[in-house]
Amino acid sequence: MPAPSSTRTARDAVSPARVAELTAIIRSTTGETRTTTSPLTGEAVAEIPRSSIDDVEAAFDAARATQLTWSQTSLRQRSRALLRLHDLVLERREELLDLIQLESGKARSHAFDEIVHVALTARFYARRLQRQLKPERRSGALPGLTSVRVNHVPKGVVGIISPWNYPLTMAISDGLPAIAAGNTVVHKPDSQSPLIALAGVELLRDAGFPPDVWQVVSGAGSVVGTAIIERADYICFTGSTATGSLIARQAADRLVSCSLELGGKNPMIVLPGANVEKTAAGAVNACFSSAGQLCVSIERLYVPDSLYDEFRDAFVRRVNALALGANLDWDADMGSLVSPAQLETVTKHVDDAIANGATVLTGGNARPDLGPYFYEPTVLEDVTDAAECFAGETFGPLVSLYRYGTVDQAIELANAGEYGLNASIWGPVRQARGIAATIKAGTVNINEGFSASFGSIDAPMGGMRHSGLGRRQGAEGIHRYTEPQSVALQRGFPMSGPAFLRAETYAKILTIGLKVLRRTPRA
Repeated sequence: MPAPSSTRTARDAVSPARVAELTAIIRSTTGETRTTTSPLTGEAVAEIPRSSIDDVEAAFDAARATQLTWSQTSLRQRSRALLRLHDLVLERREELLDLIQLESGKARSHAFDEIVHVALTARFYARRLQRQLKPERRSGALPGLTSVRVNHVPKGVVGIISPWNYPLTMAISDGLPAIAAGNTVVHKPDSQSPLIALAGVELLRDAGFPPDVWQVVSGAGSVVGTAIIERADYICFTGSTATGSLIARQAADRLVSCSLELGGKNPMIVLPGANVEKTAAGAVNACFSSAGQLCVSIERLYVPDSLYDEFRDAFVRRVNALALGANLDWDADMGSLVSPAQLETVTKHVDDAIANGATVLTGGNARPDLGPYFYEPTVLEDVTDAAECFAGETFGPLVSLYRYGTVDQAIELANAGEYGLNASIWGPVRQARGIAATIKAGTVNINEGFSASFGSIDAPMGGMRHSGLGRRQGAEGIHRYTEPQSVALQRGFPMSGPAFLRAETYAKILTIGLKVLRRTPRA
C-alpha cells in the first residue's frame, strides 16, 4: 500500500483571512472559540466561534421572520438560484475540495463525489420545482360537484444537524429542498468540519438566496443541537442510530416530524454468475471510499463457495494496490480516518475479531507514518459472531468476507441484524433484480456498491429498520419539508343533499349513484 508523493499539503488549504471570512457566517455572541484540527496532519486548522442558546434563539427568530417573505417568492426565482448554485459549486470546486480534504481527511477523488452530489441535487430540484410543488388536483367526493386541490405548505423553520463524514453534501444537499419548498434553515454543522459547510452556505448567498434563509450556529450537540430540536418545525439529522433514536423521541414529544439517516452494516452479495474481476474492483470502491466512513459503505461481503477463493485473491490483490496519502492531490486512493475515536474503533474491532478467531488477509495496521489517524484498508475472513464487527457498524476501512452455499442462504445472511440502509448485489441482472426485492434495505445497488442510488437524485434514499426514518432525494426529499393541505370546493348543493329533498330520498339517490360509480373504471 504505497504512499504517493506530492508537494501540496494540508497547510496549503486555507489562509487565516479566509477562515475569518467563513466563520463570520456563524451566529455567535459568546466570544468563545474552539480549535479544530485536520486529520491529515493533526495540526490546528481554525478557531471556530461557539454559539449560545441565546444565539440559537436569535437564529430562529431571524429565520422565522424571513420565512414569511421567502415562502412568497416565486418558484421560478428559487429555481434560478438553485441553478446558479449548481454553477458556482463547479466553478469553485478546487477550494471546496481542499476544505473537504482538510477537515475530513478523505482522498480528493472521494471529496469530488460531494461536489458532484451538490451540483446534481441543485439541478434536480431546480428543474422539477414547479412539478413537485404546484397544487395537485385530486378526485372529489361528488364528481362534477366537488373539486379538491392539495397544496404543499412549507413546514416553517427546518433544523439541520449534519455529520462530519460528508461535510459538504450532507450539510447543503439536505437543506436545498427545504429552502426550495419555502422553508428557512437553522443549521449546526459537525464540530469537526465547519469550514466546508460554511463555504457551502457562502455559495448559497452568492447564488442569490437571502442571508437569513440559512442560519448557522456552532457548538456541542448536547447544547446547540438540543436547542435546535426544541425549536425546529422539522428536524433533519444524519448520524448514529443511538443519537437518531434520541432525536426521534424528542421530536415525538413536540409532535414535529423528522428524517433520520442513521447507521448501517451494509451487505454485498456476489452471485455465482458474477464476473470476478469486475466485482472485486467494484467491491474495493464500495468498501473503502472515504476510508469506509460512509453510511452506505459495504462492511459484509458474501461470496459463493464456487467463487470464494478466486474472488478473495482478486479482491485482496486490488486492496493491496491502493495508495494511501495525506496530500491535496489526486494521487491517493484512500485517505485518513477523521479522529482518534474513529481510529480507536477500527483498531478495537480488528483486534477483537482476531482474538475471536478471525484471519487478516491484508491490512490490520495503523499508519502513523502517513498521518495521525491513518489505518490500512483491512480485509478479514473467518469472523465469528463473537466478534464485535460481525454485527456492529465499524464505520472505517474494514470488511469481512463470508462464504455461502445457496443464494437463499446469502439473502438470509444479508438480512440478518438490525440495520437496513444499503445493499449491493453483483451478478446477472435479472436474478439480481429478483433478489433485490427481498433485501431489507432502503437502497439496493446492482453491479455497483452505492454510487448508482446515491447519485440518482430522482430516487429516494434512506433506511429501513434501525437505519432511519424518512427519505432524502426525489419528490419524497422535498415533500418531507411540506405539509399537504387539502382545499375542497363544493358546488351546486351541499354534501348533505339539496334542501328540497328528504334525507331518505337523498340517501336512495346517493346509493344508486355510488353503485354506478362502482362500475365506472376511472371513478
